[in-house]
Amino acid sequence: MGNGMRALKILTIAMGVLILAGTAVIIGVIFHRATSPASSAPVDLALDQPAGSRIVSIAATQDRLALQLQGGGADRVVLVDPRTGAVTGQIALSR
Repeated sequence: MGNGMRALKILTIAMGVLILAGTAVIIGVIFHRATSPASSAPVDLALDQPAGSRIVSIAATQDRLALQLQGGGADRVVLVDPRTGAVTGQIALSR
């Protein structure tokens, strides 16, 4: 029975050390994220579209934003790179 109690003490101490180490890691990650600058700055986007155009819907694809536009001509979908704000493509929708 003495060996069983010794093993229990060792396990308890090891788990306590793991809890303290985990808590320290969590606090460190929170501190690092709170003090580091934001990774992405907002991008101003000006679409060169005819007057009367309006955004009907926005959908995120793998690495682009798809903006469905109506008015100012035929309905269309404009593909935009959200990191740079550059228009990467345009698809005209016919009825």
